[in-house]
Amino acid sequence: MYHPTTRVLTVLELLQSHRQMSGPKLAERLEVDVRSVRRYILMLQELGIPIEGERGRYGNYRLRRGFKMPPLMFTEEEALGLTLGLLAAKRVGMAMTTPAVEGALAKIDRVLPEAVRERVQALQETLVLNIPSSELTRPTPGSSVVLTFSTATQQEQRVWMRYRASQSSETERAVDPYGLIFQAGLWYTVGYCHLREGLRIFRLDRVLQVEAREEGFTRPPGFDALDYLRRSIAAMPETWKVEVLLEISLQEAERQISPTTAMLEQVPGGVLMNTYTQTLEWMAHFLVSLRCPLIVREPPELREALRARAAEIVQLAERGE
Repeated sequence: MYHPTTRVLTVLELLQSHRQMSGPKLAERLEVDVRSVRRYILMLQELGIPIEGERGRYGNYRLRRGFKMPPLMFTEEEALGLTLGLLAAKRVGMAMTTPAVEGALAKIDRVLPEAVRERVQALQETLVLNIPSSELTRPTPGSSVVLTFSTATQQEQRVWMRYRASQSSETERAVDPYGLIFQAGLWYTVGYCHLREGLRIFRLDRVLQVEAREEGFTRPPGFDALDYLRRSIAAMPETWKVEVLLEISLQEAERQISPTTAMLEQVPGGVLMNTYTQTLEWMAHFLVSLRCPLIVREPPELREALRARAAEIVQLAERGE
């Protein structure tokens, strides 16, 4: 449970880090209603913080131009949350470079009170993140590539890039990026490719060079980049659609299975796991590692892969010393 003071200070932090934010957006970020946001804004104004607001139900709030506050101290919960997030990002490959994570952790450590610093350091030194993912060694793009694509996507700005697809020569392309996705250990962008004159998916680790251009574009209304990526992966040659009923609780399934690996749905009798794979042998190995009763709904070939995996395990168990 958050103390109201924490939420008030969070409003100030958000307004300092963004040019402006609407009442509904602040309410969404703080998980409160708009009336509470107005109350927090009033409290800050009474403290002499120059916050300006636009009239209307969806008006924006902003700090007066030129106003700067000294850096705020992290609470223990904030410090622990930041540390866990950075360590997890590093573990699953979402952090571009190890120095970036270590530098951020060092900055957090430097501004913490002594008592909180000791507790956070204990977390860093003792925590082992056992994140189930076979893609931890997947190639990652440079941070400048990710930042360029994310900014261009947000601002609807065309990019130029040199790109090398798998086992293909280099190409130069102008692309309108519609979305940025981290899926199964890899970074992707989905957008309109002017070279091929159609929607295309690009892996960011294969981008050799990228530059933002002055030309703008308009993203199609309601375009879902993640849905397009998943449907495209499903349509790739030699891709298997996997549907398995796991006879465990949803909480246990979410603990063992990363959202980047599969989609999970609570159903009668357990949890329905839906995903795609190009290797049934790996999927069989993954399912065995879950160590729970399960029913393979599709594809039937996955049952044969599981039987083959079971035979391998029996053979290993019967070997003499």
